[in-house]
Amino acid sequence: MAEKNTEKQEIRSTVNGDFLIYRDRPLVREENIICYGCMEDPYMLYLTIMTTKEYRGQTVPDKVAVQLVNTDTSLPVRKRVVKQSIQEGLYGALDLGIEWLERALAS
Repeated sequence: MAEKNTEKQEIRSTVNGDFLIYRDRPLVREENIICYGCMEDPYMLYLTIMTTKEYRGQTVPDKVAVQLVNTDTSLPVRKRVVKQSIQEGLYGALDLGIEWLERALAS
């Protein structure tokens, strides 16, 4: 029982902090843009929710643009985008983007 309470407290502290943490990296959403990763790392993800749909009474992301972006601010904005794709659903977009990010950070 104590273990479950500890887990809930950790989740609450993450949500009440500056950023939500997903797979050891910050996840920040503002309006229809989701940023995943740290600016201190060489790369991070930008996910843009392009369209939404109704599912069981809730509005959920439908088409999501995924971009793997170089965090080097000395580069022009257009040259900072390393990879991009459009995926259906937030889960598929985040899954693909995390794979790209992990590979880019490992190299």
